[in-house]
Amino acid sequence: MAKPKVFATHPLFGAARQILQEGCDVEYWAKPERPPREEVLRRVKDKEGLICLLTEKINDELLRAAPKLRVAANVAVGFDNIDVAACTKRGVVATNTPGVLDETTADFAWTLLMAVARRLGEGEALARSGNWKGWDLDQLVGTDVWGKTLGIVGFGRIGRAVARRASGFQMKVIYTDAVHARVELERDLQVEFREMNALLAESDFISAHVPLLPETRRLFDAPKFHRMKPTAFLINTSRGPVVDEAALVAALESGKIAGAGLDVYENEPFIHPGLKRANVVLAPHIASASLETRTKMACMAAENVVALFQGQRPANMLNPEVLKR
Repeated sequence: MAKPKVFATHPLFGAARQILQEGCDVEYWAKPERPPREEVLRRVKDKEGLICLLTEKINDELLRAAPKLRVAANVAVGFDNIDVAACTKRGVVATNTPGVLDETTADFAWTLLMAVARRLGEGEALARSGNWKGWDLDQLVGTDVWGKTLGIVGFGRIGRAVARRASGFQMKVIYTDAVHARVELERDLQVEFREMNALLAESDFISAHVPLLPETRRLFDAPKFHRMKPTAFLINTSRGPVVDEAALVAALESGKIAGAGLDVYENEPFIHPGLKRANVVLAPHIASASLETRTKMACMAAENVVALFQGQRPANMLNPEVLKR
């Protein structure tokens, strides 16, 4: 019996390839650059499975080009690149990789927070430049983190992981979310709920952890920045389009806020030129980029594909109704 054909838009890691090799005939994209759209459309024509990254759009165009497709497995927890409704309409199972990247992403949110607070980007550039003249009392003085107020926007798994880390800095932690956390969880994590505007006004650091939805697109806009403290910093490791970058640049230029630490951008890989300034720490979408975590993500995507072809229910289905038909 012929193995189901699968196209992976990335070479993946060895552990993920090993999961796939027994039950699937996999074609991997091996070039260092991302596959052009027309190449993806060409390669999925005879495929039953697709393993993709956030950079690939799984929409009507692709689904029309892949009439045999049964599963599209995203190597990411976010899935704003997938038209889930279109997949459901055509009977294609869509999956993601939740849970395995929470702690790593929380670590990196703190990396950005600490770096922008203590002006690490500027300091590292100075140390490498050959122009450092030695210690001075007021050289690159930054902002303390200890004892400050951390506002978390979006209190899911990653937001809660960020909150846990704040206890080591004796921070006051407040959060906002569409749903209140359980009283027991608030007590255990020592956090307090705030409405969005109150959180903006009270926080010294604001860390975004919301999915990209119609209601969260450009959630951080000019009015939001006007409500923040002029000494406050925005940290974003969620999705780029939750921040209106033009409004953020204007807020930074006018001194409405003190700085930002960003891992994601509104129109990746393009970064607004106005963000390339001293009080912004920029990272190239690497919040989950530890070898351990990215390997787990790739393996989870592979397991989702293999499970479907073995007649099982994939663990991380975004549209479970497809299998109820």
